[in-house]
Amino acid sequence: MTVVEARDVTTVPSEAEGGVLSRPYRALSIGIVSVVLVIAFEATAVGTAMPVAARELGGVALYAFAFSGYFTTSLLGMVLAGQWSDRDGPLVSLASGIGAFAAGLLLSGTAGGMWMFILGRAVQGFGGGLVIVALYVVVGRAYPERLRPSIMAAFAAAWVVPSVVGPLAAGAVTEHLGWRWVFLGIPALVGVPLALALPQIRRLASGHAGAGDRAPLDRRRIRLAFAIALGAGLLQYAAQDLRPLSLVPAAAGAALVVPAVRGLLPHGTWRAARGLPSVVLLRGVSAGAFVAAESFVPLMLVTQRGLSPTLAGLSLAAGGGTWALGSWVQARPRVEPYRERLMFLGMLLVAAAVAAAPSVLIPAVPVWTVAVAWAFGCFGMGLVIASTSVLLLHLSAPEEAGTNSAALQISDALSNVLLLAVGGAAFAALGGGAVAHTAAATTSAAHSSHPAAFAVVFLPMAGVALVGAWVTTRLRER
Repeated sequence: MTVVEARDVTTVPSEAEGGVLSRPYRALSIGIVSVVLVIAFEATAVGTAMPVAARELGGVALYAFAFSGYFTTSLLGMVLAGQWSDRDGPLVSLASGIGAFAAGLLLSGTAGGMWMFILGRAVQGFGGGLVIVALYVVVGRAYPERLRPSIMAAFAAAWVVPSVVGPLAAGAVTEHLGWRWVFLGIPALVGVPLALALPQIRRLASGHAGAGDRAPLDRRRIRLAFAIALGAGLLQYAAQDLRPLSLVPAAAGAALVVPAVRGLLPHGTWRAARGLPSVVLLRGVSAGAFVAAESFVPLMLVTQRGLSPTLAGLSLAAGGGTWALGSWVQARPRVEPYRERLMFLGMLLVAAAVAAAPSVLIPAVPVWTVAVAWAFGCFGMGLVIASTSVLLLHLSAPEEAGTNSAALQISDALSNVLLLAVGGAAFAALGGGAVAHTAAATTSAAHSSHPAAFAVVFLPMAGVALVGAWVTTRLRER
């Protein structure tokens, strides 16, 4: 056994050596936060350009698929990353994931049709799945427990600048150069995070986590990963093809997803068993409800209230700051005894924000209502998302950090896929695909149509967020 393979968590710098920016951790912290910064910039920029891209490619009816396609393939990437990270460390998973992430952006940016665009998003999602799990394993291996809330808060803080600059830059590029340049320009940013992060990950978090020989890859989990990704894709396809024949792929997708989920998530997740299973479930419920709703906010503002892509994207900009604020609050040592109560409050704020967003479908309601509501909702998400990450690492042994982190991210991504499928189906059923034609014809909200197609997306997601508030009461083990 090599020295690297024999290392364990006791080899990381002493807990007494300061915070996440102290000398032992400074380069690593800057590197991995830079990775999150690029991901954040991509998410805010792409979200701004997406309505225009879907309209020009004639794929507004497939709008939800452009988002859920990303999450579908990320499920496979997450399971593979968990296996690789526990066996060999997170280094290879992170580097491969960033490469696939950039390749997917290039493929979407050069797409000639909506399905090719969705394929690029799928490649990008696979890379994103590799990256996010690898980052969690790095945090679990390289940082002592007392610093993990702070580095999670730093991840959230990395979204602040992209939340403001991303929509502005993407909106300006979309309006003056075209939406394609939003996708083609982001891959140039990935070199800096790689140069900063990889050497430090090799030093502090590489190699096998356990004390014994490396276990072989769990082929059963890999088969389940393929099953859950394929099944989720079939369910999303069925949701977008509202014909009786679509029941066939829907049934096949459910037959693949249900047993795969039972094998990949902790036992008791779907009945909200106390402890780790409820932590994993809450992550899915909170992220799925929020992302499914947020994906339709720019499209609603562009087509129903006549906003430009730039202004529509900026309506969500304040959320980056309040999300980071919520993550900062949960990282304070004095609030640790009240973590579950803060998470309950966070889910109530998310539910209220999602329920308030479609009020702008009423012409008399000021359009800035969405920005205010989303700022409060993002504060709630900052409390919840960072806390689920902290609780998961607290409940995981070092050699299980990759597998459990993958389970957390699978719950997140699968919920996004399923709730986007439900929301997209409802949106299409009520004529949502026709909004592109009204938007192209005029920028006046008075001439837009199908507001009910948006309302039927937001209101059920608010109900899902309320379910999440109940799950927060199941986080603490008796």
